[in-house]
Amino acid sequence: MHFLNKLVVATIPLVPRRIIRFFAGRYIAGETLEDAIRCVRQLNSEGICGTMDVLGEDISTRAEAIAAKEQSIVVLHTIAKEKLDSNLSIKLTSLGLKIDKQFCVENVRDILKVASRYGNFVRIDMEDSSCTSDTLDVFRTVRREFNAVGIVVQAYLLRTEDDVRELVKDRANFRLCKGIYKEPKEIAYQSREDVQRNYERLLEQMLTGGSYVGIATHDSVLVDAALALIKKHGLRKDLYEFQMLLGVRPELRKKLVRDGRKVRLYIPYGEHWYGYSTRRFKENPAIAGYVFKALFTRNR
Repeated sequence: MHFLNKLVVATIPLVPRRIIRFFAGRYIAGETLEDAIRCVRQLNSEGICGTMDVLGEDISTRAEAIAAKEQSIVVLHTIAKEKLDSNLSIKLTSLGLKIDKQFCVENVRDILKVASRYGNFVRIDMEDSSCTSDTLDVFRTVRREFNAVGIVVQAYLLRTEDDVRELVKDRANFRLCKGIYKEPKEIAYQSREDVQRNYERLLEQMLTGGSYVGIATHDSVLVDAALALIKKHGLRKDLYEFQMLLGVRPELRKKLVRDGRKVRLYIPYGEHWYGYSTRRFKENPAIAGYVFKALFTRNR
């Protein structure tokens, strides 16, 4: 499958956009907010929560960042109006992180003010390693003012254990994922087994430290390890949740729901679906393989 993944990625520039859209359709709610609403409503009917994300990271102008902020605010208004069980995920590069960090902080603060009004929650996504320190700085800054905000950390980065040790002191709300970006061995674990071991260490550190954790993985090994840790420490079901990407491992998420676990799906949407899709395929060829296999499955 490794060869097939690379082959799919290598041919992406030659593939018509409509074909890419077909490949990506399983993993993206659509191009409009209405598409995302329909997706969340369907998931809610199945007992699954959502976290909505407007695609379009890594903008280059203040006007684009302000537009992205306004889109996020519209999402929060819409979640409340439609009475959806969903929160919001944001990427700081779409809000001006690489233009001016303080400008980004103000944009995030404006979003959190609206979320606070509705009693909703906002998750700050983690991007590639060039953004890690600044993203954590922004998170710490806004969390002094707002409680309903969380952070994502990546188990494959060597630095994450130290970051988590500090964040747990303040009982930060985490999404723990493996990490998708290609990073050098000097700063990131390279083998699946090393990443899995670190993920388990970090998860136990978070759970025993009193933090709420979004256990974000499609890896059955890590799901089983998480369930074992939950049992070991006698944790209530309201102290954690499982999180997955839209369209990935539907059979696993359904099993978790049947077992009474809280499950939340990441629901990206927007007109920038093409850039998002092709970047993700290139950053992690395994995703291209998942997409290819998805063409031959009917279970959505």
